[in-house]
Amino acid sequence: MSDITLAQAQSAVAAALQKSKEIGVKMNIAIVDAGANLKAFARMENAWLGSIDIAQKKARTARYFDMNTGDIGNLSQPGGSLYNIEHSNGGLITFPGGVPIKDASGTIIGAIGVSGDSVENDHAVASAGAAAVS
Repeated sequence: MSDITLAQAQSAVAAALQKSKEIGVKMNIAIVDAGANLKAFARMENAWLGSIDIAQKKARTARYFDMNTGDIGNLSQPGGSLYNIEHSNGGLITFPGGVPIKDASGTIIGAIGVSGDSVENDHAVASAGAAAVS
């Protein structure tokens, strides 16, 4: 199994921090490896404490299912094929802000989860972090 390196994880965090600063938001940023274990984490000054757990769960959710958490959210609505999935695996997050991280060959090597603002901003920051690796 391919796995994200510490250097790649730190690059993703750095890119996510830069994007957060550009758009003026305070975020918690979590990177997990291919096994969904925490690899790197950053909490910007004054970022919400409650978002620490959310960022980590978004990253794990994106890795467990190898898709953006917002996509899982669309599938988990009442009547959807994944309805109630957020209750599995010790609790998942099924709204935007979690993105798989791929290497240059397209292999998923980890994931990033971001929380601290609107789900649109969370997703934008997570996408910037993920793009820094591939």
